[in-house]
Amino acid sequence: MKHTNDFGNDPIPSLVLRLSVPFMFAQFVNVLYSIVDRIYIGNIPGSGSVALAGAGVCAPIITLLSSFGTLVGIGGSILFSMRLGQDNKRQARLILGNCFSVLLIFSAVLTLVFLLTKGYLLSWFGASQTTYPYADTYLTIYTCGTFFALLSIGMNYFITAQGFPLLGMATTLIGAVLNILLDPLFIFVFHMNIAGAAVATVLSQLASCVFVLLVLLRKRMPIRLCLLRPAGRLLGQIMGLGFSPFLILATDSIIIIAMNAALQYHGGPGYGDTLITCATIVQSYMMLITSPMLGITGGSQPLISFNLGAGKQDRICRIIRCVLLLCICFTSVMFLLSRILPSAFARIFTANPEYIQLSVWGIHVFTMMIIPLSLQYTFVDSLTALGMTKLSLTLSLFRKTLYLLAACLLPFAFDPSGSFYAEPVADGTGAFLSTAVYLFIYFKYLRKPGSLQSI
Repeated sequence: MKHTNDFGNDPIPSLVLRLSVPFMFAQFVNVLYSIVDRIYIGNIPGSGSVALAGAGVCAPIITLLSSFGTLVGIGGSILFSMRLGQDNKRQARLILGNCFSVLLIFSAVLTLVFLLTKGYLLSWFGASQTTYPYADTYLTIYTCGTFFALLSIGMNYFITAQGFPLLGMATTLIGAVLNILLDPLFIFVFHMNIAGAAVATVLSQLASCVFVLLVLLRKRMPIRLCLLRPAGRLLGQIMGLGFSPFLILATDSIIIIAMNAALQYHGGPGYGDTLITCATIVQSYMMLITSPMLGITGGSQPLISFNLGAGKQDRICRIIRCVLLLCICFTSVMFLLSRILPSAFARIFTANPEYIQLSVWGIHVFTMMIIPLSLQYTFVDSLTALGMTKLSLTLSLFRKTLYLLAACLLPFAFDPSGSFYAEPVADGTGAFLSTAVYLFIYFKYLRKPGSLQSI
C-alpha cells in the first residue's frame, strides 16, 4: 500500500481535493443508507406513506446512535493526526487502540439502553398510534446492529487520517451499494416491508464494518489496529476534541425530534402525520447537501491537525480557504438543483400529489440559506481541527438553539408548517456569527508567525 499523500509538503489545492472529495463522496454515499430505505419504504403498497412517517420518527434516534461513532472517530483522528504531524507514532498507536476499545464498550451499552427505552423514545419523539408499529419495528432491528454501525463510522476516520481517502470512501460505498441491492429483495420479494429495510441496512453496515477492520489490520498500514485497555487521560483528550462534532449531531437529532413533535402537535392526528411525512422527504434532500459538505470539511480536518502539530500555520490558512471555496461551489450547485428538481425528488418517495406539493415547498424553504451555510461548516470544523473545541461548540450550539426555538415558536405565529422556516433563520444567523469569530481568530493567531503556541 503506497502512502501517496504528504500532509506537510504536498501542494494545498490538490491535497485538499484528494482528501476532501473522496470523503465528500463517501458521506454522500453514506446518506444513501437512509434515503434508499425511505424511497423503498415510501413505495410499499398500501402503507407506504404511514411507514415513511414511522421511519422519519426513527431518523433522529438513529442519528443519535451514530453520533457516538463520530465522537470517538473525529476526536481520535484529530489527535491521531496531530501526533503523526509530530512524528510520534507510538502515541498515535495508543490513540487508535483506545478508540477501538471504547467503541466496543459504547456499542454494548448503547444497544442495551436503546432496546430498553425505545418504546418511551418513540412516543416522546412524535410517533402517533398509526405510525408507532412501523417505527418500533424499524428501530428494534436497527438498534441490534449498533455494533457494526459504530465501528464502521468511528474507525473509518483513521483510514483517511493515515492518507488513504479512497479506502475510506470504499468503506461507505460497499455498504451503500449492498443496501441498494438488498432493500428491494427484503422489502418486496420477501414481503418483509419496513422490517426488510432495517435488515438490509444492518447487513450493509456489517459489510462496511468488516472492510474497515480488515484495512486497519493490514501490515502495510502505517499504524495498525490493536485492542488496548482504555487510558483515562488519553480518552479524556479524545472525548474533548470529539465532543463538539458529537454534540452537533446529537442536537441535530433533538431538533428533528422537536420539529416532528411540533408538527404533530399543531397539525393534529391526521395532518400532523402528513407534515411529518413531508418533513422526512425534505430532510432527506437536506442530507444530500449537509452530509457531503461535512465530508469536505471533515476530510480537511486531518490536514489542519497535522500541520498544527508540525507548526505550519501558513498551510493551515490556505487549507481553510480551499475548503471554503469547495463548499461554496458545492452548495451553489445544490441551490440551483433545489429550484429545478425538487418535484422529481419528491416523486421518488410518493405519488400522492398533496405530499409532493408540500415537499417541494419545504425544499424551497429549507435551502434558502444553504450557500451561507458553507461558512458555518467550514469555520466550525476548522476550529475543531485546531483544538478550539469550546469555541466551535459554542458556535454550533448557538445555531442549534436558534433552530430549536424557531421550530417550536413559529407555528404559534403562523400555521403548523411554520416550523420549516427555522432552517433558513438558523443557517443565515449562524453563518454570520461563525464568520465574525473566525476572522477574529485569523487576525489574532493564524496570520501572525509563531502564534500557534497560543492556540
